[in-house]
Amino acid sequence: MDDRTQGWINGFIGVLIFAGSLPATRVAVADLDPTFLTAARASIAALLGAAMLVGLRQRPPSRSSLASLLVVAVGVVVGFPLLTALALQHVSSAHSIVFLGLLPLSTAVFGVLRGGERLRPAFWVFSLLGSAAVAGYALLGAGRGSLQGDLLMVAAVLVCGLGYAEGARLTRTLGGWQVISWALLLALPLMVPLLWLRWPLDVAHVGTQAWLGLGYVSVFSMLIGFMFWYRGLAQGGIAAVGQLQLLQPFFGLALAAVLLHERVSMGMLGVTLCAVACVAGARHFAR
Repeated sequence: MDDRTQGWINGFIGVLIFAGSLPATRVAVADLDPTFLTAARASIAALLGAAMLVGLRQRPPSRSSLASLLVVAVGVVVGFPLLTALALQHVSSAHSIVFLGLLPLSTAVFGVLRGGERLRPAFWVFSLLGSAAVAGYALLGAGRGSLQGDLLMVAAVLVCGLGYAEGARLTRTLGGWQVISWALLLALPLMVPLLWLRWPLDVAHVGTQAWLGLGYVSVFSMLIGFMFWYRGLAQGGIAAVGQLQLLQPFFGLALAAVLLHERVSMGMLGVTLCAVACVAGARHFAR
């Protein structure tokens, strides 16, 4: 099996793990403050990452890597989790999940800008078609949306795409799990004070589901998923494997319907199927 095929497999596993992020966040913010949730998930993941770095005797990153690690931390450790948690106070998880269809385009653009990748024109056609379908759906206001929630999701997609591309670029020299672990540790001095300041006033009133949601986004969304995702992007190409994110809404919508009993409209399914079809075309022309 060549590196490109392994990259698509690792990327697919990462997307499956990430698909549960927004439904889990939606459950968690029902009882937990979004800022606390962001700080808690990053702190828990940072401690686990630190344990792996120490246990496996990893050397600290070079000074030249620190700026890139800071970009990763701002994009995927702080920016995306906080912005999506804030957005989910205004929109349903099913509505917000569809915005994730914009992530492949965002990742591809930053893959070109930061990763130096070159892509065929036909690739951009399929990537733009998938993103246009998602954006059109959002503009029509399908589902329970709001302007504030939609803008927060767009901002989350932009910072996440940058964090994905920068992390994948670093993975080629540091390794996938090392990149996210060092980025988490870099953000920890900011996360711990926020965790203390936003600690729930009455922990007893926080439901079990909220704690389970926090556990999922801390262990899987914030750490394990990135181990597969960054490795997949580095092996198969940032822009190419990044198109797998068009599948994420499909899995996320299924989880929102099954676990949260949220209504998934025919429009949502139609947009998602259109996005899935664009993955095949983008993958073909990304070679």
